Amino acid sequence: MSMNRRHFMSHLAASAALTGPVAASFTNIMRANAKELQKKHKACILLFMNGGPPTIDIWDLKPGAPTGGPFQQIETSAPGVKISEHMPMMAKVMDRAAILRSMSTREADHTRGRYYMHTGYVPNPSIEHPSYGAVIAKECSNPGVDIPPFVSVGGASFGPGFLGMSYAPFVVDANGDVRNLNMNMEAPRLAQRLQMLGQIEGGFAASMRGEAPIEHKKVIDRTVALMTSDQMKAFKIDDEPTAVKERYGVAAPGAGMAAGGMRRNTTFGRSCLIARRLVERGVPFVEVEMGGWDLHQDTHNILKNTQLPALDQGMSALIEDLTQRGMLEDTAVIWMGDFGRTPRINTRAGRDHWARCWSTVVAGGGMKGGQAVGATNEDGTAVATDPIKSEDMMASVLKGLGISLETTYTSKNNRPMKIANAGSPIKELFS
Repeated sequence: MSMNRRHFMSHLAASAALTGPVAASFTNIMRANAKELQKKHKACILLFMNGGPPTIDIWDLKPGAPTGGPFQQIETSAPGVKISEHMPMMAKVMDRAAILRSMSTREADHTRGRYYMHTGYVPNPSIEHPSYGAVIAKECSNPGVDIPPFVSVGGASFGPGFLGMSYAPFVVDANGDVRNLNMNMEAPRLAQRLQMLGQIEGGFAASMRGEAPIEHKKVIDRTVALMTSDQMKAFKIDDEPTAVKERYGVAAPGAGMAAGGMRRNTTFGRSCLIARRLVERGVPFVEVEMGGWDLHQDTHNILKNTQLPALDQGMSALIEDLTQRGMLEDTAVIWMGDFGRTPRINTRAGRDHWARCWSTVVAGGGMKGGQAVGATNEDGTAVATDPIKSEDMMASVLKGLGISLETTYTSKNNRPMKIANAGSPIKELFS
């Protein structure tokens, strides 16, 4: 099921400041009906590197090989695991993370790669599969939380597929703002709009147009409840201690560099901090998007000066913060992109699309860190061990969160669909 986002947001703008009693009533109904779905604070944060990161320059370096590039590798807190010299903060927390170095996929097109990595299924014109966010939102929804169970920070992510709009991503920017949402509306005007909206929605629902109007109304009602809830504060980081914000790379504009040479004001770092705040308040799935990875030219200069400093600080701060708060064991952190990039460096000093062998990273969520799982050959052109597929990684994350891999959904055309496309959990993550 899909819905035009502009149409969807226009309805949200009309309903964003509903008065307290109605919102409270909706919240009580949600809590009563969703009680069976509640889990014990299990959650997942997906760090998605939009464009396809060159993992051979980050997590699986090949120093001395013609394909290796100029970066050196450094030791980490995980014995025997080395990563890029431009990831020194991540090197300190690698004992809590696992690099999956033998990822091998076939989708080297951006749209298809994003879809496959988000769902565990290759695109199929006859069916839209649910993404990580929708599946975890459905299985781990917390009825005591007004915030939608699937939040995407900085990008639209992939939707709920046949699970319905109740599990669609609620999209905010890196400041925690919802685009085109006007909260400054006088009560009488708002009441008129809500009454008109109710009549329109009721008419659609009564005209036997399928599930879309019903799902649409659920999303609107939940958004209205959110906009009148104190839980909205989770999207704003102003009340965080200065030291915490600086650790993520967030401080006042123009403040220069933080102590220890940390870079400030990164959008990615701010987004990671919002993600931690949301998970801390009971949101089961948050995706953070970081763009700028489609590096067909000048790859290593861009990595060194822009991408890796921001990634290193934001990702390491998130893992460290979750650890210190006792949340990492129940919160899975995933780092991945559309695919990897070619071992061969092209004539523009860049790397092109490459899905044959590359790396992803997982941490927390009941999975064993401090290791590199799988390997590529000496020049990074092929997988040297058993390959890992997208559905295997997804199955591992779900298993770590306590979600049964026997779970089967029924698609709109009445086909049974195995959760995570019947992938096999990666045994090293649970040994």
